[in-house]
Amino acid sequence: MDKYLLIILMFMIAGMIIAITREPFIPGLFYAMLGGAIIIIIYGSMKNRREHNEKRRENRRSKK
Repeated sequence: MDKYLLIILMFMIAGMIIAITREPFIPGLFYAMLGGAIIIIIYGSMKNRREHNEKRRENRRSKK
């Protein structure tokens, strides 16, 4: 995962903790940050999978 995505993910997790610990629980803030964190995780895994497949294709081409 990129450094930038990791930093944004940390801020999302910190925001979720703040939303949970506030006296009047703010469900909108919590679920919005949870959704953003899930999207960042899915995007990072898709990006890593794409890079891994490209490396695998290059290795197959170089062997021939």
